[in-house]
Amino acid sequence: MKIKLINSLLTIAFLLIGGSCSKYVDVVPDNIAVIEDAFETRDAAERFLATLYGYLPPFNGIQNPALVAGDEIAVNDNVSRNWDGRAIGRGSQTKVNPRLGYWGSNSVTNLFIALRDCNIFLENVDKPFDIREDEKIRWVAEAKVLKAYYHFYLMRMYGPIPIIRENIEVSAGVEAVRVTRAPVDEVANYIVELLDEAMGDLPTVVEDQGTELGRLTAPIAAALKARTLMTVASPLFNGNGDYAGFTDAEGNELISTSFDAEKWTRAAAACKSAIDMAHEAGHSLYKFIGAPADWSDTTVTKLSIRGSIAERWNEEIVWGASGRTMSTLQNWSQAKIALDLTAETRESVQSYYNAPMRIAEMFYSENGVPIDEDTSYDYSGRFEVSAADEAHQHYVRPGFETANLNMHREPRFYASLGFDGGTWFGHGQLSDDNELIVEAKKGQRTGKTDANRWGVSGYWPKKLVYYENVQRGTSSGYSNRAYPFPVVRLADLYLLYAEALNETGQTTAAYPWIDLIRERAGLDGVVESWTAASRNPNKPTTQDGLRDIIHDERMIELVFEGHRFWDLRRWKRAAEFLNSDIRGWNSEGENTEDYYKVISVGSYRFLNRDYLWPIAENDIITNSNLVQNPGW
Repeated sequence: MKIKLINSLLTIAFLLIGGSCSKYVDVVPDNIAVIEDAFETRDAAERFLATLYGYLPPFNGIQNPALVAGDEIAVNDNVSRNWDGRAIGRGSQTKVNPRLGYWGSNSVTNLFIALRDCNIFLENVDKPFDIREDEKIRWVAEAKVLKAYYHFYLMRMYGPIPIIRENIEVSAGVEAVRVTRAPVDEVANYIVELLDEAMGDLPTVVEDQGTELGRLTAPIAAALKARTLMTVASPLFNGNGDYAGFTDAEGNELISTSFDAEKWTRAAAACKSAIDMAHEAGHSLYKFIGAPADWSDTTVTKLSIRGSIAERWNEEIVWGASGRTMSTLQNWSQAKIALDLTAETRESVQSYYNAPMRIAEMFYSENGVPIDEDTSYDYSGRFEVSAADEAHQHYVRPGFETANLNMHREPRFYASLGFDGGTWFGHGQLSDDNELIVEAKKGQRTGKTDANRWGVSGYWPKKLVYYENVQRGTSSGYSNRAYPFPVVRLADLYLLYAEALNETGQTTAAYPWIDLIRERAGLDGVVESWTAASRNPNKPTTQDGLRDIIHDERMIELVFEGHRFWDLRRWKRAAEFLNSDIRGWNSEGENTEDYYKVISVGSYRFLNRDYLWPIAENDIITNSNLVQNPGW
């Protein structure tokens, strides 16, 4: 009876979970009468394992708060007014029905169901009569990593969470299921324990790339360990006095208010181990190869930056979520640039995914330092308009009048953003002497011509769009090559390691890891750039100064990939960034003078309580052993 009851609950849960994770992830087997049937054969057990992958959050859509609830992306109100992420970003989270939660009531996905299923798999995987020992060992390791990741995802959102080491027996009684929240440090240690157990039993690389791309590997597990330890070493969870008095019902401290330097040392070691393992598996920073001889170095650099995420399964991707592909987001991010668009064909891309002006201002100058630090950059005149010269040929069409903000910027600015007058290499036009450009004023092909398909700021996230995608101008449709969402790439690990080194007092040791990424972006090293161009030339030589630089490097290099949202929280800097106007160019402007006016299209709002998600009020009422997060 107990087994049948558990299975009935599982079946209901499975039916409520949508999505798949091809190439590897399959669907839940139909008509399973009891748990034994799910593990009767090797094939049935593998399908159950595939279902565990199916619980991975929707990295690639608007149910991922990191994509739409922060300040990297803005979408016009006609499209986004009912999006939960938009409401969160503007301060409208609620504890009655939490938006974009992953715990209990009203969840996108209740990850505690995922954890229960991981435990069921681990308890039963030895039952199939025809499973090979090597298969069982690998599958157990995969389930442990998924279990660790689901704990991590919850911890990052909610802080202290219940640890689900094993499933509670149905016969255990009501009190047994009224779980309590474990301190963050204890949760992190359990996550690391699972990952350490699994790492040695996972392959270094996926051998069968035809069917298994997206499955977990040892480098992925090592990267998740590094990310976990970096999270708990960071200011949000390491010596945060704001959480003084945040205890469970028995008075146990749930988030440490005492700073522990050893956490950074442990995180640094985990980052280095993850990098070494990734290198051993053949991962390296992506660089575009095979360019025709007549392509400029500028074009190749831009394609190296764009391709680091959009070139599917490239050597930089440590973990690509194969069932969470970037297709729809490319459609939303694609600026309308085809020369022969018609009223019918222009609707084949939505083109409303935009980066607020703050993101455009974030990128460095051409000298590799912030534009408000560069001794030669006219920061006060950045909103004025000038005609682009020949030196901007592969960035802005020469002679085009555009904002000074769009000129004399680093290559990552031009690789990551499309803007009025800016070139957009590819899109069926593979001569970089005649690149297509964005024309964003009202009534123009890229600008506002209907109620929904227009950009609210005038900056399109070009980085997300594969360079060979084409919006057809002669027939409806959009040729769009999907790629897996980049959950972990090597540049992320390099910058995490640089951050950990700096926090452990090894400031100069951090330089090479930052400079590897800057070199790919066509910039000089940190010390050289600040010495030559910054009003604060000694900034990289101090721990505080380099910390600011590393934060900037992460926000620039990993823009639009869902890292900034969580980084601002773990750094305890979200309130600094997320209480501001959402600015952009005037989308109603039909000429240069009217378009280049900075306007506000809304405001971000953030309170200290927003560092952690609220637990649904109903769940707090149901379980008297749970305590709510501070401020909620």
